[in-house]
Amino acid sequence: MIGKTISHYKILEKIGAGGMGEVYKAEDTKLKRAVALKFLPPELTRDPNAKERFLREAQAASSLQHNNICNIHEIDETDKGQMYICMDYYDGKTLKQKLSKDYLPFDEAINIASQIAQGLAKAHEKGIVHRDIKPANILITNDGIVKLLDFGLAKLTGQAQLTKDTSTLGTVAYMSPEQVGGKEVDKRTDIWSLGVVFYEMLTGKLPFKGDYEQAVIYSILNDEPEVVTALKSDIPMEAEGIMNKTLAKNPNERYQHTDEILGDLKALKTTPPLRKVKKKLFPAIPKQWVGVLAVSFILAFLSIVYILTRSGDSKGFYIRHTSPLTTAPGLEHDPAWSPEGTRITYASDESGNMDIWVQQIAVGQRVNLTKDY
Repeated sequence: MIGKTISHYKILEKIGAGGMGEVYKAEDTKLKRAVALKFLPPELTRDPNAKERFLREAQAASSLQHNNICNIHEIDETDKGQMYICMDYYDGKTLKQKLSKDYLPFDEAINIASQIAQGLAKAHEKGIVHRDIKPANILITNDGIVKLLDFGLAKLTGQAQLTKDTSTLGTVAYMSPEQVGGKEVDKRTDIWSLGVVFYEMLTGKLPFKGDYEQAVIYSILNDEPEVVTALKSDIPMEAEGIMNKTLAKNPNERYQHTDEILGDLKALKTTPPLRKVKKKLFPAIPKQWVGVLAVSFILAFLSIVYILTRSGDSKGFYIRHTSPLTTAPGLEHDPAWSPEGTRITYASDESGNMDIWVQQIAVGQRVNLTKDY
């Protein structure tokens, strides 16, 4: 294909491929500009009814003029009857390529999700449902502009043509419950798919997974995704609320319009993610002092243990059982040990007056020091 000329387009290089066809960079020899040509698999348009349906969809999609939607210039077919679409060519990467390594920074994920929602809002305003929102169909230019690709192509495939190849398995993971159930879909299915993409951007994981197509479908219909705040602690709770509403299995419980999710995403932009800040309780210690301080701490600790546990020193502290110290009647308070630890002094009103008493601990003998006062 490279080097050939189709109509007035000279094929330069292959830039992508998938279940919906192959994409080539080409030169528009009339307007002297770079374009992208997407050649559809012949089986998608072999049926005359399918071909007609696709043409109507593509015509409607080509009327969408929006900064976040890839512009369609022309739909035609080769001499051999293979249909192709001529679109704007952009320097950049697909979201799938950006997510191949890990999740995205919080601010970047919010920005991309907002631009996707803006493009969908324009399409939904015109009554067009994308039906195949996924990272492979989202291009981010080198200037950071999000472009939605492949409007109208998802309807052409039909749900009955799902197979278990790798590209289809990746697509199923972004489908809404009504899609995988073969039911009629509307703009709320795009909102679900946006929620899946947003979840993946924030966490680097898909909310619904499986090793094969039916397992993924079962997960979509029955499982609840792991909460994003559990996967990443720095994600605000407001993001969790957006997830819950976009991924509601009942379409009536989701966002009903993309304007609604746009409003919440805008509010989320002003809610910075939680960041763990390490507070310095003490000033920084020079490295050369760390060893000295560590040894000093150990020696001090051992000295305290020795003082508290040794016995026989009249100036030391003693660990003693202090109950009961006396069995005398009356109110007793303010006890104090003698230096050698053999006697205790305390105040008591057992004689009718508040006097000071001294008691020998070993024999229990007590003496009233203030009985004459």
